[in-house]
Amino acid sequence: MSKIFISGNHAFAEAALRAGCQCYFGYPITPQNELGEYMADHMRKLDRVFIQSESETAAINMVIGSAATGARVMTSSSSPGVSLKQEGISFLAGFELPAVIVNVMRGGPGLGNIAPSQGDYFQATRGGGHGDYRTPVFAPASVQEIADLTYHAFDVADRYRTPVMMLSDGMMGQMKEPVVFPEPIGKLPDKEWALKGRGDGPSRYICSLILDVVEMERHNWKLVRKYDEIEKNEILYEEYMLDDAEIVVIAYGTTARIAKGAIKRVRKDGVRAGMLRPITLWPFPKKALADLCARIRQFVVFEMSTGQMLEDVQIALAGRADIVFHGRPGGVVPMPVEFARIIYREYQKMTKPQI
Repeated sequence: MSKIFISGNHAFAEAALRAGCQCYFGYPITPQNELGEYMADHMRKLDRVFIQSESETAAINMVIGSAATGARVMTSSSSPGVSLKQEGISFLAGFELPAVIVNVMRGGPGLGNIAPSQGDYFQATRGGGHGDYRTPVFAPASVQEIADLTYHAFDVADRYRTPVMMLSDGMMGQMKEPVVFPEPIGKLPDKEWALKGRGDGPSRYICSLILDVVEMERHNWKLVRKYDEIEKNEILYEEYMLDDAEIVVIAYGTTARIAKGAIKRVRKDGVRAGMLRPITLWPFPKKALADLCARIRQFVVFEMSTGQMLEDVQIALAGRADIVFHGRPGGVVPMPVEFARIIYREYQKMTKPQI
């Protein structure tokens, strides 16, 4: 299969096209504008729907309407734009409608800047909108993974009738790498729940306004059972040089790529470091991390934030190991040598003879 040299933002778009995305709605914001531009050019050639909406709020509500008809649909934005979509994402979860939402993160809070950041972890993994709901979140660490996981995200969204978040950042969106794309999908099966207009079948409706509190509670527990299934079946993570590791790094996305460089550097000097990289941020690979406690006592968490994934690591390890955090928020991108210094320091503390 031939490889295509392509940027992360274009890879999101091309993978969505191949996954059968029938509708795209979005509003421009740096650093993800190339995604929308690609869709604007290619969707019309395939006789599919592209609309540059008047706002992010309008875009997510267009997603709701299209998803209700059974279409495969996607929207994309960057951090402050995704904030504006949160009410709509809650509605998608309440309606049980599948959709893919791409967030190419930038520095914040507020308008911030257009540099890469990982400050939207809480927003993505905790369900940034209102109500008891969860959103599966995929965090690619390469342009190839952007292609593979975007394709996969549409299947997960359809399988569980849920919105799915793709969490990237400005660096990954802009950089180019060679990619082998999945084959274009064939005819998709009909969705028996979708709203298709008047016909010979039974009347259908989709609603999240449930005034009866007992019915609302029943609906919430139904969603919980679905989220339990997602936690059981959809966890993804990468193990990197863990076989003989004595100190383990936890990082995701761009930060994990930087951490790999640091691990290679320290291993040349005899430091047996490894990494567990979450690919699904929700569901988080808690068990895989907890299992490492049987032989690992020192963990280092690297993030381009003030420490958001750190909380999930602390929950997973439950006080059974030492955790050190090092973060660079606001759009600062660390170098491998910076991470290597942290790993060296903690390893020396571990191996220093006790007096």
